Amino acid sequence: MTAIKTIVADKQTMFVEGLKALSSLDNPPLLNIVDVVASAEELLESVQTHNVEFVILDLNLAGDDGLAVIPKIRALDKELKMCVLTSYSDHKFVKNALMNGANGYILKSNTKEDLKEGIVNIFNDKTYLAPGLHITPPKSKFGVVPNGNGPKSLYEDRFMIKRKLTSREQEVLSLITQAKNNREIAEELFISDQTVGVHRKNIMRKLGVRNTVNLIKFALEHQLV
Repeated sequence: MTAIKTIVADKQTMFVEGLKALSSLDNPPLLNIVDVVASAEELLESVQTHNVEFVILDLNLAGDDGLAVIPKIRALDKELKMCVLTSYSDHKFVKNALMNGANGYILKSNTKEDLKEGIVNIFNDKTYLAPGLHITPPKSKFGVVPNGNGPKSLYEDRFMIKRKLTSREQEVLSLITQAKNNREIAEELFISDQTVGVHRKNIMRKLGVRNTVNLIKFALEHQLV
């Protein structure tokens, strides 16, 4: 099998270097990594620049997250194979990634053998889910079991925080950080002042802040806009 021309999209430099090192151990190599990017925008540009067969992407990218960029890539190239390689095991993310156009989903905690098996399955036109993943809530004889690999951290990264917000709430948040008031936001989004106020309250509740100043500070610190 000829080495697969691949783009890797991931913000974690050391992880990418490790992936390259693992790939180089194969004889012959399974992957030919032709480009590494860290943002959704760079990924879209790279897909259009390089004639590749495969994209490996994390969900936590700069700019748009992986779930948002997958359908954009699929619109560019219906035949390109895509595999999510991430730390997020929530069944909702798995389901959304596959529905948006990904061909496989693997966790960074899975093994090299799982990754190789996934790549082989994907290039045999099969959808691949690594061991331990589900597209519906996993159940036990006691009922639905909590998703994830353990207790949630008190700290949530940008991807998890942003995914709490609806697309409309993200639009409103972006305009709030531009110091626009409810009336200005309403005019720009063609909604009522009251609706903007409801969105503002919901955003602050979801992000755990109590006033607009702290909301803007939180959004900028976590690169939500």
